[in-house]
Amino acid sequence: AHSAEFIFCFAFPSQACTGIDNIAEAITLLELNNWDLVAAINGVIPQENGILQSLSEAADAAAGSAVPPPSSSSSSSSPPSSSASAFCPINPSSRHIVERQSRMLNFRVEYRQRSVELVVEEGSTVGEIKQILETELGVPVSKMQLKGWKSGDVSDSMVLRSLHLPKNNSLYVLTPDIAPTASTSKNSALQDSLNQNFLLVISHREAQRDYNLNFPGSRTIQEVKRNISDLTNIPVRHQQWEGWPASASDDSMTLALSGISYPCHHLSVCRRSSPANAQEPTEECADVHMISDSEGDDYEDASEFGVDDSEMFGVGSSSCRKSPMMPENSENETDALIHFTSEFSSRYGETHPMFFIGSLEAASQEAFHGKARDRKLLAIYLHNDDSVLSNVFCSQMMCADSIVSYLSQNFITWAWDVTKEANKSRLLTMCTRHFGSVVTQTIRTYTTDQFPLLLIVMGKRTSNEVLNVIQGNTTVDELMMRLMGAMEIFTAQQQEDIKDEDEREAREMVKREQDEAYRLSLEADRKKREAQEREEAEQFRLEQMRKEQEEEKEAIRLSLEQALPPEPDEESGEQISKLRIRTPSGEFLERRFLGSCKLQVLFDFVASKGYPFEEFKLLTTFPRRNITQLDPGSTLLEAKLFPQETLFLEAKE
Repeated sequence: AHSAEFIFCFAFPSQACTGIDNIAEAITLLELNNWDLVAAINGVIPQENGILQSLSEAADAAAGSAVPPPSSSSSSSSPPSSSASAFCPINPSSRHIVERQSRMLNFRVEYRQRSVELVVEEGSTVGEIKQILETELGVPVSKMQLKGWKSGDVSDSMVLRSLHLPKNNSLYVLTPDIAPTASTSKNSALQDSLNQNFLLVISHREAQRDYNLNFPGSRTIQEVKRNISDLTNIPVRHQQWEGWPASASDDSMTLALSGISYPCHHLSVCRRSSPANAQEPTEECADVHMISDSEGDDYEDASEFGVDDSEMFGVGSSSCRKSPMMPENSENETDALIHFTSEFSSRYGETHPMFFIGSLEAASQEAFHGKARDRKLLAIYLHNDDSVLSNVFCSQMMCADSIVSYLSQNFITWAWDVTKEANKSRLLTMCTRHFGSVVTQTIRTYTTDQFPLLLIVMGKRTSNEVLNVIQGNTTVDELMMRLMGAMEIFTAQQQEDIKDEDEREAREMVKREQDEAYRLSLEADRKKREAQEREEAEQFRLEQMRKEQEEEKEAIRLSLEQALPPEPDEESGEQISKLRIRTPSGEFLERRFLGSCKLQVLFDFVASKGYPFEEFKLLTTFPRRNITQLDPGSTLLEAKLFPQETLFLEAKE
């Protein structure tokens, strides 16, 4: 009965004022506006039309409405407490008088330092916006990614009306396939900022607690507020913020465009003081961490209207159920741990230990099998949603800044969910394989109410040892002391391992140095021997060449000597030229030639004595003439070497 009245009170006025006939669409519209009826109706019917300016104005209009009811009996028979007119003063008879005009939506689209303002009808599609942007920005639709939608990525055929968008919206365009040129290098700054991670240090003033949250630049302010709502149980519309810059005037704006400081920005949040807050129940469903960012606020707001969370929509306590931390019968451990980390972050925030993504064997290798100085303890976190201690342990202990920092510096943290029996059996099998049956039996002895467990495992030479098993019923100080105690034991063992490793490395270093010295000695001997062999081979080759050249010269000399004509007698009746030739060594060569002999005969004679024409030149004394430059076919008479002449040999340069 409560759930039916709750839906009727909210959904029916939305239908009556907006003309939306689909009850599911009306409920979705209310959910997107955190069950704020005024915001939901004004989101469909613009305020400039004068429809439902505020809830108080609606109530005043209901009290003094000039539109008469259809009959007095119908008005008297309907009690005010159950009438929808308390929310929207529109008489059913005049319901169709208000015609739904085509609603216009404003868009501000950012692309590489460019900003485009668009005004389109809500009946338009996403693809039509892209076509307009193609004309404005010169970017093909096929290479354009339009980001910033509150509901995530949408298809080009999606109609804007179905997205239930507010009047003013901020979007941005990404073009990963279009590389920025030199002239547009500055335009890539926006795209880079959208890919950057911003650290928001958010102080919750009532709880006196700080949250260190990392968000990408593409995350909107509205999404940040919804995440804070999950952490602080403060609905978005009840949040009062300090620290946002003046440029962050629109919750649909991305962090990259909001003007916050990079890489870190400080904010504070508290619950806005309101008379309605005094009527809120003291107990709320603190364990609700739904997948949708806005659903947490919706359930919380239900208590403000007297509807108990456990009776919401008649489903009893099932509304407080969480989605599983780890899917049952996952194909591999990596996928299961990715899901676990994502679900842990959605429940308890981004500030948590960095869980190792991989198998238990891989985590053990990472922790135990590196160098002794790089080894760490292995912390195995075992989660069980059926334990009443899980939520407190995760939110208060595992997400405490001191614990997160200490685990990150000194431990490899691996997690597993044992809520499902199949996952628990799989864990026991892994523990038996890596740590032995003793650890497996130890885990079996703990009951569900003693979970969650944090096992501290230290690697040794022969086996792995469980130093400590920390149960869920502990405090932050006690948890820190037990972690530090495990670190003391590990540090002592690590120092011994480092000492042994250093000694072993020193011995291996000496052996490597000796082996290297011996190798270098052998290498030097080999190079020396090879150099000597090369030198001997070169000398032998040169000697052979010299002998061959000498033999060749001797053969040429002998052939020239044999080819010379006989020396004529002095008493012969022919003209005889007597030549006297001085060699470079100071010796003289003398011979008689016929005056009709060619100069070539003279050259051959000189070559036969070891002075070839190619290496020596034959000169006269006075006047100095180079005989070798004359025509070898001319005679001695023509060369004026008659009747006698003294010549000398000189080596050519």
